Amino acid sequence: MKTIEIDDELYQYIAGQTQKIGESASEILRRLLLGDAEAKVVLPAEPVAAAPEVVLNSNIFDLINKQDLQAESSVVGRFLFILSTLARAHKKQFDKVLDIKGRNRLYFGRTAEELSEAGSSTNPKPIPNTGFWVITNSNTTRKKMMLTETAIKLGYSEQDAERIRDLL
Repeated sequence: MKTIEIDDELYQYIAGQTQKIGESASEILRRLLLGDAEAKVVLPAEPVAAAPEVVLNSNIFDLINKQDLQAESSVVGRFLFILSTLARAHKKQFDKVLDIKGRNRLYFGRTAEELSEAGSSTNPKPIPNTGFWVITNSNTTRKKMMLTETAIKLGYSEQDAERIRDLL
């Protein structure tokens, strides 16, 4: 088996073409590109004008790459990686994280300053590839709680939110 690198947008498109649970990327590509007989894909008889792009929410389980996650050696690195993947899967909804707060401090914000002003020793860090920041000066249990709340806000079930939390 070979490994190829593709950009995030293309990966989301491929993942969005899944027709059955557990279908691998290889099966999807084989169906889309080769018209594999087992896949039972009906190809258009003549070229069709490009349809307007439909933006579908994906989910983190379609996008998470366990090798990349394991490459993050620190809890903070994995925390930021998981949040970044959630943001990529739920671009239009991710701003809901701004509602997640502690008793006396903000957990998420649009700027480092916003988080620094809301508490001491917050150690804000940018969530990669987003316009959001998150506090990182909290224990692992608190980070897991933040991931769980984020997943729930984005529409995951309690069970899936726990699976996301356990990625940390």
